[in-house]
Amino acid sequence: VQVVESGGGLVQPGGSLRLSCAASGFTIINFGMTWYRQAPGKEREWVASISSGGRSTNYTDSVKGRFTIGRDDAKNAVYLQMNSLKPEDTAIYYCHAYVWWGQGTQVTVSS
Repeated sequence: VQVVESGGGLVQPGGSLRLSCAASGFTIINFGMTWYRQAPGKEREWVASISSGGRSTNYTDSVKGRFTIGRDDAKNAVYLQMNSLKPEDTAIYYCHAYVWWGQGTQVTVSS
């Protein structure tokens, strides 16, 4: 089983990034999927979740209206579209499903 995040990078404040999470060894269609992040010196925090089937999404307050979580079960993948990025969004972003975690992808928001 593998969960692999990609799409991180360095972006200026106000910019956008789209993170991807590719799953292998299991089918995500049966699972809710979640993005977490961990900033330097801070605990890992929940960012956004999407239910199995994609009918329900939830976001932490600090990203509401800026981030959008989506899933493509045919591609066994989950996405996180991040707009209007702020320096405080700087963190390693992790994808999670059931008991499986990815290795994370670094997002740095800085001018």
